Amino acid sequence: MLTKDLLRVSRRGEYRPEFVDADREALAARVIGTYQGHVGRQQATLEDALEELEGESDDFKLVRGFARLVERDAECTVRAPIEPRRARRAAFDAAAAVGVVTETERETALAAAANRLDAAAEAVETSLYADRETREVLAAVDPRWTPSQLCEQYNLSLAQTALFDATEVRIRSSDPKRVISAIGRLRLLSEIRQLPAEERRTVGATDREIVVTGPDALFRSTRRYGTRFARLLRTVAGTDEWRLSATIDDRGTERELVLTDADLSVPGVEPIAEVQFDSDLEAAFARRFTALDLDWELVREPDPIAAGEYVLVPDFAFDWRHGDFRVYFEIMGFWTPEYVATKLDWLEATDAELLVAVDESLGVGEEIETRDHRAIPYAGQVPVKAVRQALRRYERRLVEEAAADLPAELAPEDDVVALGALADRHGVSEAAIEAVDYPDHELVGRTLVRPEVLADLETEIDAGISFERTAEQIEAAGIEDASAVLARLGYRVEWEGLSGGTIRERDGPGESDG
Repeated sequence: MLTKDLLRVSRRGEYRPEFVDADREALAARVIGTYQGHVGRQQATLEDALEELEGESDDFKLVRGFARLVERDAECTVRAPIEPRRARRAAFDAAAAVGVVTETERETALAAAANRLDAAAEAVETSLYADRETREVLAAVDPRWTPSQLCEQYNLSLAQTALFDATEVRIRSSDPKRVISAIGRLRLLSEIRQLPAEERRTVGATDREIVVTGPDALFRSTRRYGTRFARLLRTVAGTDEWRLSATIDDRGTERELVLTDADLSVPGVEPIAEVQFDSDLEAAFARRFTALDLDWELVREPDPIAAGEYVLVPDFAFDWRHGDFRVYFEIMGFWTPEYVATKLDWLEATDAELLVAVDESLGVGEEIETRDHRAIPYAGQVPVKAVRQALRRYERRLVEEAAADLPAELAPEDDVVALGALADRHGVSEAAIEAVDYPDHELVGRTLVRPEVLADLETEIDAGISFERTAEQIEAAGIEDASAVLARLGYRVEWEGLSGGTIRERDGPGESDG
């Protein structure tokens, strides 16, 4: 992206950036060569050379645009015999004592400063303003682009600069999922609408158009948002087929900008490092929810859902691990009042199961509830506990449905089988499998055990033996929960500090291990 003063656009007939072609590669090469030829020289000398090149060219803005891109790969440094601030402090103190008015007095002050710094007067004078930008030295330049690639990057940057003043952008792409994913990571405001039948398949095989709100349409335009907005173009231009139309606020005049895959390409360098979540808020929620290890799998960037003529792409989805059931999850945060109103209309138009975490400052929780979607208010961070409670109402129904499909009794062939393993076999949750009767087994803790296995263990276990030995016997029988087996057989563990424990008989039904 370039600065707006370097924007080159044509307003004759249509609003269009003045892209460059292969004819400008020679100029791009000269700009690169100018930087390479000034390594070890001051910035002021480099700037003079670039200004001379501007004078020779028919478009000074183009030279400056090329230079701005090459400048990103240039490294400048301060080179001075004495640290400049130290040299200035000594010189100013000496000048105050001498009272500098004439050139002779100036030389006297520099000599005094040099004496104080144990250096030569010329070294003090050279160092005085060596840290000014124009006096910094070009230490190295390693251009990432060839002249041809520099022209490609210039065209992309020019288009990005033009889009900074967009109020709305409409995108059709052969890879809409990739574009939608980038929109989420860049935290842009967007909506997706189904195209009318006559407009479908005009770009690739897409039947959707992605509409993105531009930075100029925000209630408070910010450069940070505008930069993210412009960066989206790199992703769009990286797809095979695409068409982008934008409404541009051109100094108060509304203009239309249209770009296609024939206009731009992306150099095969400088990958964009994009954030993995729309915000720290979402990243924190995902981390905390995943740590709960529930019967729900958290899905980032799920499939879009229909909302009338539009398509809604929620932030997350919760997939039930024991069946084909999905609950979508949307977090309402950085949105304009108009965008919130639009979102509310979409919520009313969709039949999908949807939870909505809503920033309390938006004040639309009740309106979300009236649209038959669960609103979860938050301030600062999304409350995982509230989300967990909201999911429980689905769990109860799913467990009941799964249990209804199971027989009233089950007779596993295993002598010992964990409830979780048995639930996986039947594709249901542990809660559903637990509700079934097991005539040939007894539930010990979370494990189904045949009575004869318990009887064998009972003959092997006696009070007074070590817990370690007993635990090995229970594990050999295929049961992981030794404490549950001991409790079932009427024993407890008497712990002896860190040295281990001893099996004791329970004195009463209410006695706990200790």
